[in-house]
Order: sequence, then structure tokens, then C-alpha cells
Amino acid sequence: MAKTNWSIDPTHSEIGFKVKHMMFTNVSGKFKSFEATVVNEDDKFESSNISFIADVNSIDTNNTDRDNHLRSADFFDVDNFAKLSFVSSEIEKVDDNNFKVSGDFTIKDVTKKITLDAEYSGLMKDPWGNTKAGFSLAGKINRKDFGLTWNAALETGGVLVGEDVKLLCEVQLVKS
Repeated sequence: MAKTNWSIDPTHSEIGFKVKHMMFTNVSGKFKSFEATVVNEDDKFESSNISFIADVNSIDTNNTDRDNHLRSADFFDVDNFAKLSFVSSEIEKVDDNNFKVSGDFTIKDVTKKITLDAEYSGLMKDPWGNTKAGFSLAGKINRKDFGLTWNAALETGGVLVGEDVKLLCEVQLVKS
């Protein structure tokens, strides 16, 4: 079987997340700098080995003060842990367009197994002859499991930052 190498197209991909703020609204963010490689056999994505890295310094929540706080030791501690990563360990094909992607997710010095739902959009050639594949990925982690424990109590009860983080990624791969 022929090995196929893919890389993420950063200009047509978004690595995002949502977290509850004050327990009732979501704040969205994304990482602007990231890279990923996917190696599979004969374009069969269930046989893929996936490796992903994001530069935590590139976090963007559309608020400079919040972004700087997220980079601090209260959260990601980018001076000591500048990257977060994901390495796949298993991909289960649910049906022709849906997969469960499991692997090791690392934030700071903590690695936990997570599973993401992946929806495959198909293969297509762009106007320049490049073969592209599209995916939407979604999952959820508890930030405290990864050492992101800072919070502030609200006067009315509850906390400022929710524990659950929704992971939402739109990914376009390009065949090498």
C-alpha cells in the first residue's frame, strides 16, 4: 500500500476553543500558529497517524489582556511550556464521513488521552492542482485535568472561568 503524506493548510484551517465565562456566556479563542502532519495508506484516513503542535504564544481571544493572562503561569505558562500537542493513537471509522480520533493531548507537562469526533468533508483538487481534504473536529476537555486551574469566585456564586473547554477545529489538509 502506498503511503500518503499530508500537511495542514494553515491559511484554510482554524484551531479554536470555547469556554464559559461567568457561567453563562462562551468566550471563543483560537491558536494562530500551528502545524500538523498526517500519514496514511492510500488516502484512507482511518489508517492515519496524526501529529499536531500549536504555539501557545499565538493564542487569540480577541482581548490582549486576557491573552496575556492565558500566556502567564496562571494558565499555560508559555515561558516554560510554549507548545501544546496531539498525537493520534487510534482512529475508528464510524461511517463513510465520521471518525473517532483518539490520542495523547499534552498541555504544559500533562498528557491525557482524549477522543475527538471528526467529520470528513471529502477530497478535492484546488485550482492549482493540489489535492485537499477537509475535516471538522470537535471534542471537550476539562482544563483542570491539564493543570489549568486558575479561577475567581463570583460574588453571586459560581466561578469566572468554566472548567469544560470545547475544542472546535476546521482543518484543510494538503497532500504532499
